[in-house]
Amino acid sequence: MAKILHIITRLDRGGSAYNTLLSCRFLAGKYDMILAHGLSVESRMTREERKTVDREMADAQKRGARFEAAPSLVQRIQPIRDIQAFFALWKLIRREKPDIVHTHTSKAGFLGRWAAKMAGVPHIVHTPHGHVFYGHFGPVGSRFFLYLEKITSPITEKMIALTEAERNDYRTYRVANERQLVTIHSGVTISRFMNPNAMQNEKRAALGMDEKGPVVGTVGWLLPIKGPLHLLKAMGKVWQDHPNCRLVYVGKGDLEPALRNEVHRMCASDRVHFLGWRKDIPAIMALFDIFVLPSLNEGMGRVVVEAMAAGKPVVASRVGGILDLIKHGENGFLVEPADPAGLARAIIRLLENKTLRERMGRKGRETAPRYGVESMIEKLDALYSSILGLNMI
Repeated sequence: MAKILHIITRLDRGGSAYNTLLSCRFLAGKYDMILAHGLSVESRMTREERKTVDREMADAQKRGARFEAAPSLVQRIQPIRDIQAFFALWKLIRREKPDIVHTHTSKAGFLGRWAAKMAGVPHIVHTPHGHVFYGHFGPVGSRFFLYLEKITSPITEKMIALTEAERNDYRTYRVANERQLVTIHSGVTISRFMNPNAMQNEKRAALGMDEKGPVVGTVGWLLPIKGPLHLLKAMGKVWQDHPNCRLVYVGKGDLEPALRNEVHRMCASDRVHFLGWRKDIPAIMALFDIFVLPSLNEGMGRVVVEAMAAGKPVVASRVGGILDLIKHGENGFLVEPADPAGLARAIIRLLENKTLRERMGRKGRETAPRYGVESMIEKLDALYSSILGLNMI
């Protein structure tokens, strides 16, 4: 049985971690799957989040996956701990002797790939899960990470892009060549969102939304890169014509205090709901009339697929992998990033046209199955088989 070692900084409820866990879970048994991970302390998970991640890890272990904790592997740049993490990964790789090392996200990708190279691993694969060349940092930080990717690219046999738009960026920035690149989307459990909860009135009341009125919602980290403040500014314009519209944030992050302060300043506390991290997202998604993802950069936007599966029209930024998912005017509207006025116009248009909302929702539901977990696993398995087949020639 071929051995594959995955490396990632954090195992939390983020898309990259969830995607990596799914890969290990479904391919364990066919391959000897090991996942090396940091302790996720930067995620500041709640007890419920931690229990959910532990449950998913336990399920993967039952299927044969193994986990190796790497305490020094953290997301932020910390030179001393980064050196410690490098040698810890090098020692792990030397001990396990994997056929493939598959790294995930920028930090683990840089340390993990060089540790694998120094340990003599025959095949190195990397999934950035969305790049950091713009949107995340200022010009200096962006150039720094671009430089790291360029010097690490030559030791990378295959680089997995989540979407064709992301793949094009790697070519444009000269991070990888066509031979290295392969597109494998991030898999979504479509079935969880295809059957909305029939008890919507009760769920709405439990969340403090007992009054009638449309709901605009978003799901994701409350961080600058996700653009939640731009959505709030857009809603200020929406409320001028639709004062009974509710705004729902599902997720958490460093911007939450600033968002709450701005909501208070706007005298909109009765219209905005901060739900934090939830494990009942399919049921909450069913309450939305419109889903919005105002990100400044996005590798793919798994949550967009979830919204489409739930039959919701989508308003999203014209960035990254979102371009693969949303066809403007068909299953949603695309607006420029950091454009509250554009977001407001698209939201208002949908609020005022129920027929359009329903048509876009149907189109999205037809599109969503293309991005299911099963398809992702098949493509990833084919990639590993191809790499290992070349190894056996």
